[in-house]
Parts: sequence; structure tokens; C-alpha cells
Amino acid sequence: MSYKKIAEGMISCEKNAEGQLVVIKTVQDVVSLLKSGPQGKIPVVQDAGTTTLAPVLSRISGVVCLSGGLGAHLAIVTREFGIPGLMGAEIRYNGELNGKKAKIIALGGSKGELHILEE
Repeated sequence: MSYKKIAEGMISCEKNAEGQLVVIKTVQDVVSLLKSGPQGKIPVVQDAGTTTLAPVLSRISGVVCLSGGLGAHLAIVTREFGIPGLMGAEIRYNGELNGKKAKIIALGGSKGELHILEE
């Protein structure tokens, strides 16, 4: 088994993260994440706002955001928490992301990538 790059973006924190992807679209998705345990999870979100993720931010491994940049509120907060946030991620993958084992990789500077485990 090997990892495959599926996205590039800007990294908010010069750290790598490893965990299970969880697609977050609604507040109910966050509630479900809280109930199942956010440790070791990497939420994938559309919006760079932090309100929805606030209850789990201190316990997740990293976050992938499909919008926003390094000045977005989510990028600033993840940097403060020491959590890698891949911002403005352009995902090139047509399969199901939920539950995939993944890595956020900091490449230096402000660049980062998302890799998923190929099974």
C-alpha cells in the first residue's frame, strides 16, 4: 500500500499530520464527529470559517479547507493551535473521501499537499 497525492494548497502550520478524513458539511456532521471522537481525524471543510469546527479544533490532527488562504480565520486559528491546515486545497480525486487514511504534508514555505492511502 502506498500514498497518492490528491491535493495541493497552502499550509497554515509547518507540521505534518496523519489521520482519517471526515467530510464536514453541516453542524450535525460536527456533532457526529464529537460523538465518535475527533482524535486522529482530519476534517475536510468547504468554508474557511471556524465556527463550525470550534468544538473539535483542539483535538483533531489537521484540517483540509477547500477555500480560503493563509489570512483566513481558520488558517490563523489552526496556526495558533499548532494544527496543520491545508487551505485553498484543490482536490483531484473522484472517490469517497470519508474514512480514507490521509497525510497532510508540509513542503516548506507555505506549500502543502494531501495524500491518501491507496488500497
